[in-house]
Amino acid sequence: MEITASLVKELRERTGSGMMECKKALTENNGDIDASAEWLRKQGLAKADKKASRVAAEGRIVLAQDGGKAVLVEINSETDFVANDDNFKSFADAVAKTALASGAKDVDALKAAKMPSGGTVEETRAEVVAKVGENVQVRRMARIDSSNNVAAYVHGGRIGVLVEVKGGEADFARGVAMHVAAMNPPYNKAADVPVAFVEKEKEIELAKMTEKDRAKPANILEKIIGGKIAKIVNENTLYGQPYVLNTDQTVEAAAKAAGADIVGFQRLAVGEGIEKVVEDYAAEVMKQAGLA
Repeated sequence: MEITASLVKELRERTGSGMMECKKALTENNGDIDASAEWLRKQGLAKADKKASRVAAEGRIVLAQDGGKAVLVEINSETDFVANDDNFKSFADAVAKTALASGAKDVDALKAAKMPSGGTVEETRAEVVAKVGENVQVRRMARIDSSNNVAAYVHGGRIGVLVEVKGGEADFARGVAMHVAAMNPPYNKAADVPVAFVEKEKEIELAKMTEKDRAKPANILEKIIGGKIAKIVNENTLYGQPYVLNTDQTVEAAAKAAGADIVGFQRLAVGEGIEKVVEDYAAEVMKQAGLA
């Protein structure tokens, strides 16, 4: 069967694959559009499998929200270049909407969820790998479903925050989300700080003291250590940090003034916890040339 330009165009519009790939698919499948589309999908899965072991530490944080329901999804690529590719961005936005609509609670459930295109998130991810030529992974998600005030903030596509606030106004909740994005507090309130963390910090502060200070009466020593620990706890809790929108007061004071209680927050940053491979191309060239 003759593979016409119109057939190639139709397959390209249907699959988003390149012209040469579409022509090859049609040739392999005797011009059958449905069979060619399926052939391309299988090719995409094969390419995705081959690239799955490559480190993907770049990407985007995407958001979808409907009132008190909000989700963040981290989708990774190998390079910033692909993270800014239209195919990648369209996929990422569609995944966030699917996460919200499907009610998925974790990444495994999200990967199995059906997208508007008809395929699952995982099947569509494999097709995106074939288009962009890099490993692409749906890595993490965060979700809040609440009747309380829920604020979301994404900074530059690289940091995303969800905050749940009881009481107060929407503007305050958004301000808190911006604070969390900027300051990355590990904990919400002092009561959330693990006892093991506090005990370890006490050990460290005691070890840093001079023999003279350690020889002070127990009650005095406890006060000194207590003051240092209180400062450390404040630095590591949202409530204890100076509020970025008004550094003259803590977040706790700002919340009290707003008539609000911050129930909790979730923060995702692109590539967090992934060991990146740093390529030294100059050294590699020198090595290949026998100069190193």
